[in-house]
Amino acid sequence: QVQLVESGGGLVQAGGSLRLSCAASGRTFSNYAMGWFRQAPGKEREFVAAISRSGGSTYYADSVKGRVTISRDNAKNTVYLQMNSLKPEDTAVYYCAAARRWITITATAYDYWGQGTQVTVSS
Repeated sequence: QVQLVESGGGLVQAGGSLRLSCAASGRTFSNYAMGWFRQAPGKEREFVAAISRSGGSTYYADSVKGRVTISRDNAKNTVYLQMNSLKPEDTAVYYCAAARRWITITATAYDYWGQGTQVTVSS
């Protein structure tokens, strides 16, 4: 089992920045690819970003590319999502997830999920 706890969400004005963190515990963190997903009210959960086990490879959704950076610190068992130039359409609950794979962008491939952290971007 892997336990994931997100933090860092909140209310921010459009154009602002937030840094989300996801702390993992339970198994060897570096054995898991990590991803961030989000779900806005009335919408399906969507992929945001993913990072490989070593951190050497990353993928981003087109909607956030250039504004968001995913990173990880395997020594701290933590994955981060730095979000800049936030837009109202970024408003959602953000979830981190862990997958027993090298890297993946497919939600169904992830084995463990956190509870989510709310990000609200005001216009």
